[in-house]
Amino acid sequence: MKARALALAMVFGASLPLSADGQSVLPPPAMKADGIEPVPVEVAKAIGPYTDFRITTVLGWRANARELLVLQRLTETDQVQRVMEPGLPAAPLTRFPDLVSKADWQPGKAAALLYSRATGGDEVDRLFRLDPQSGESVAVSPEGVRVAAWSWNPKGDRVAYTTVPVGRGGMAGEVATTLHVADPMAPGKAVAVASLKGGSWDGLRFSPDGKRLAIVEHRATSDTAVWIVELATGKGRRVTPGRKGESVRYDFPQFAPDGKGLFALSDRGSDFRRVVHIDIASGREKPLVTNLKFDVEALAVSAKAGRIAFVTNEEGGSHVMRFFDIATRKELPRPALRPGVITALQWREDGVEIAFTHASARSPGDAFSYDVVAHRVTRWTNGNSPAVNTSEFPEPRLVRWKSFDGREITGHYYHPPGRFAGVRPAIVVVHGGPESQATAGYIARYNYFLNELGIAIILPNVRGSTGFGKAFQRLDDQRRREDAVKDLGALLEWIGAQPGLDAGRVMVMGGSYGGYMTLAAAVHYADRLAGTVSTVGISNFVTFLENTEAYRRDHRRAEYGDERDPAMRAFLESISPLSHVDRMAKPMLIIQGKRDPRVPWTESEQMVAALKAKGRQVGYLLAEDEGHGFKKKGNADFAFLATVAFVQKHLLASKP
Repeated sequence: MKARALALAMVFGASLPLSADGQSVLPPPAMKADGIEPVPVEVAKAIGPYTDFRITTVLGWRANARELLVLQRLTETDQVQRVMEPGLPAAPLTRFPDLVSKADWQPGKAAALLYSRATGGDEVDRLFRLDPQSGESVAVSPEGVRVAAWSWNPKGDRVAYTTVPVGRGGMAGEVATTLHVADPMAPGKAVAVASLKGGSWDGLRFSPDGKRLAIVEHRATSDTAVWIVELATGKGRRVTPGRKGESVRYDFPQFAPDGKGLFALSDRGSDFRRVVHIDIASGREKPLVTNLKFDVEALAVSAKAGRIAFVTNEEGGSHVMRFFDIATRKELPRPALRPGVITALQWREDGVEIAFTHASARSPGDAFSYDVVAHRVTRWTNGNSPAVNTSEFPEPRLVRWKSFDGREITGHYYHPPGRFAGVRPAIVVVHGGPESQATAGYIARYNYFLNELGIAIILPNVRGSTGFGKAFQRLDDQRRREDAVKDLGALLEWIGAQPGLDAGRVMVMGGSYGGYMTLAAAVHYADRLAGTVSTVGISNFVTFLENTEAYRRDHRRAEYGDERDPAMRAFLESISPLSHVDRMAKPMLIIQGKRDPRVPWTESEQMVAALKAKGRQVGYLLAEDEGHGFKKKGNADFAFLATVAFVQKHLLASKP
């Protein structure tokens, strides 16, 4: 039995407990498992290599050094680490049981760094200062409030951060965001600069002289505004115009080198987000690149080099990194990168090199850099599992189908390797958001289904997804919610028409909003499905809106509808999966974190209770030390083992 436990520890990084006879794997101590299929040790060992990958997220460069600061899993969770040269192993700076969400070196001298982290998945981030020499941490922000955004000033002697109250799920009343400025070396003297209406503000950026802050107000995903706050007085002024009936989305505002303007992403006057320049004094907005019919996903400005790096979202979710010269207003040469997903753009201070995270179907996400003068790409990390040959992983292809109203919907289709003969079963994985997108990237643990079990994977981008323009994104708002569910129904019909797929063996899975879509599919398409797996899914829109954390409630009401309005409340109840449990005829697996501030654990709890009351077959995993999705590797691994067992029993062993 000791040998079996050691083998599991070697493949999972942390040993999962075993049953008394040593034949099966048990859930971690903080996880409740109800109605879960046993996972034999030998099966767990076979799955293990597919869980042993490390995603690297670029955080920034160390001042005066060619050295990267990154987030990468240490053992159980993502921690702050240094990569001192390309190809060298990452060296950890933090070692906490809970993940770190963000970190950044002190500008100029890098004598300290700031980082933020929460506890047990509750997303109540607190800001800390770390001394890299001693390893000691000092709290910068107070306990009991959530730090939502933060940024160093250019000199590195001040930090600005916002806080919102927490623990107010289900409570009425307006929420306010407080903007603070502090000396991280003397955090007890932080000054509350301004009180901002609402609970959703981010995008903090200092002006070059450190006297002003740019900040983004989010009323809804597609309705934002950019403000400038004068730190000496605390007075804020909305820079971007607000016209009645008009909704515009702004992202990544960054001051121009002269401090008189802002570069940002905006969809004003366009179906797609573009790189724009905003004159601070007048609010006039000028698009800089107008010939691209794609959404721009990310933006980074190098004042030193006079260049802007930005990422376009093309072909339904593959990214292209582009460069723009501020002086000449022309695009510059760009690197040739394999199809995939590009995030976390970070310029070196000299403006010659930019770091970024690149993921693809064969890479979970690694740190790269591009020298814009030498036109050279450098790979810094390799997070692939050493026991799996990812070079053989199938690449996705973009597929299209017509929905109920004739609209074209797309998705990424991963077909099993050629050694799997005959028609194949399929798993449809629906992304969260809904303001998000399934991209042509790494499908993580799902590669086990694809490469070992011969199951096709389809990632749809139903209406409401981002990356296809704002008109498409708004097609599922409020009373049009179930139109997106109909897109899933059309996909099931498309699967039935494919000669290589078995329409009699299909499952739907998803997390968060994708969890709602999964539950809705279980209601509307039970006759076409072998089963469903819902992770942190919304089961009732009314109870969800009443109990989600107050700082995010109004933002969600803009998407789903206001449950305080009697007519909308009745509509939300009518489309909620919990109202139609009698139609859910197929087996279901439900996965939830108890400290979830977004979709409260009660959403899953009430669904499980209702299914049991109807005599339905349901398995349930509830992790006491997790929130909105499992971030600790041991928890995530066991949830996947349970999912594999569920799939083997209900998708592979029989037909619906």
